[in-house]
Amino acid sequence: MKFLFAVHDWGLGHATRDLLLIRALLDEGHDVTVLTTGRALILLRQELGERCEFIEYPDIPKPLGRTAFGFYVRMTLSMPAVFRRFRLEREHTRRLCQERGFDRVVSDSRMGVVSTEVPSYYIFHSLRQIMPRPLRLFGPAVERNQRELMAQARQILVPDEENGGIAGRLCHETDCDWSGRATYIGILSSIEKQDVQEDIDVFISISGAEPQRSYFEQKILAQVAGLAPRKVVVTLGRPDMPYRQWKFGGATIHTYLDRTKQQNMLNRAQLVVTRSGYTTLMELAELGKRSLLVPTVGQSEQEYLADYHHAKGYAHAVRQPQLDLLRDVPLAEKTSGQPKVRPTRETIHRFLDIVTN
Repeated sequence: MKFLFAVHDWGLGHATRDLLLIRALLDEGHDVTVLTTGRALILLRQELGERCEFIEYPDIPKPLGRTAFGFYVRMTLSMPAVFRRFRLEREHTRRLCQERGFDRVVSDSRMGVVSTEVPSYYIFHSLRQIMPRPLRLFGPAVERNQRELMAQARQILVPDEENGGIAGRLCHETDCDWSGRATYIGILSSIEKQDVQEDIDVFISISGAEPQRSYFEQKILAQVAGLAPRKVVVTLGRPDMPYRQWKFGGATIHTYLDRTKQQNMLNRAQLVVTRSGYTTLMELAELGKRSLLVPTVGQSEQEYLADYHHAKGYAHAVRQPQLDLLRDVPLAEKTSGQPKVRPTRETIHRFLDIVTN
């Protein structure tokens, strides 16, 4: 079968989870054309090489702000441009399906990549948008609008468990009736569990959009010496810099780690200090790790997920301005860690069963 697979370019989480599904389709003998842009395009080209054809096509605007409220204000003001992008995507998808004879369309969070003539599937975990408090009354209206935008797809594939799971109210107890169109397929983690010794006490993964990534780095490096005598490893999340490793405050610092090295560090760590993005939480769930979650300032979904897992006792969460490693790491070490979920390999089998039949 011939697949058009569209990947959202907000961060690399969509690209890393989709990489698993694209490889699975290729391994089954299907033909996959990837439509994406930006850093997602760079990553997928590096990982897939000549196995796929790639189409570069712009994504919606990214009106990032330093606060959650600022983000939603900017996002509201950019909505005319967003809906124009959706219309352009739909027309582009219609032409591609006619010219290239695609049998299926799969779109990870790119609302405009859908066809009325070819069976289409969305991958989407935020059925409900967690709005900041001043805008919370608009939440049900936003969810209804999302449901209408995705009405042309055959199914919406939610990367979480139907019962329990890790996304909380993002995709459970929704305000709207999704009429059985949302199918829960399980988590998607590109990090696999390895049989290795947990010989790192604390692994700290710094990430996030600038300037918040730099603020997080400054906060960590100013406090990391207080974790001695624990064995601590820090990755700064700077692939734009030449790779370097050095000692600082008793910790081992890496400018960045590729996916293989990141996987090894996550498996070896007893505790992970990290952002609370959904892809990161799926990785922690795959490994069953304890964590200290520090949501990116201004991203209300990350703030909600951090609070949700803190309330469940799975992790300890703290806002970035209040982060105190000397206080918060011992608290995180006492948490239960992520509960057991069905492994990613089962999710991949369910995905293939759905989109190839």
